[in-house]
Amino acid sequence: MGVGLKPQILLRKIHHWGSIIIALPLLLMIGAGILLMLKKEVVWIQPETVRGEQSGVPPLSLEQLFESAKSVPEAVGWQWHELERVDFKPGKGVVKFVGSNNFEVQVDTHSGEILQVAYRRSDIIESLHDGSFFSDTTKLFIFLPAGIVLFILWGTGIYLFFLPRLKKRQKKIASREHKSIAHKGVRQPAE
Repeated sequence: MGVGLKPQILLRKIHHWGSIIIALPLLLMIGAGILLMLKKEVVWIQPETVRGEQSGVPPLSLEQLFESAKSVPEAVGWQWHELERVDFKPGKGVVKFVGSNNFEVQVDTHSGEILQVAYRRSDIIESLHDGSFFSDTTKLFIFLPAGIVLFILWGTGIYLFFLPRLKKRQKKIASREHKSIAHKGVRQPAE
């Protein structure tokens, strides 16, 4: 007759080896995730949005704003299909053009004036966070499984954390019940 592993021993082994298997991708995910949480606070990660003259509907066309953005050396030769994103902030009177070279050009939506040109690292950090920086295959077959294993580690960790406490509580309840039964079984002397 084969002897199987107790569930808690099996979970400990899964927890132990799973941690080792996902250590490197998880380190990258956590490190990049921490940086992404700070992207609005740290200008090195993502440039701060500069306010334009006024907010509201821009009098200039998107094409005019893009032509203005292409006037800076970092954006010379940009084509529409090469842009990674165009981010309108009408409440701040600014539009951001982000090229495939990760430079961001912020243009005032009313005057067409260049407000800021800066290197944007948040998109690179995000691609490191999800693994797409390396390739879609790496994202799907290394980082996705690492995320799933991390979820399993979380579950086994919670189980292993609460199991001893649950057993201790059950023992206390059983001990109280045993004492109560023993106490009821003792006859009081007749008066």
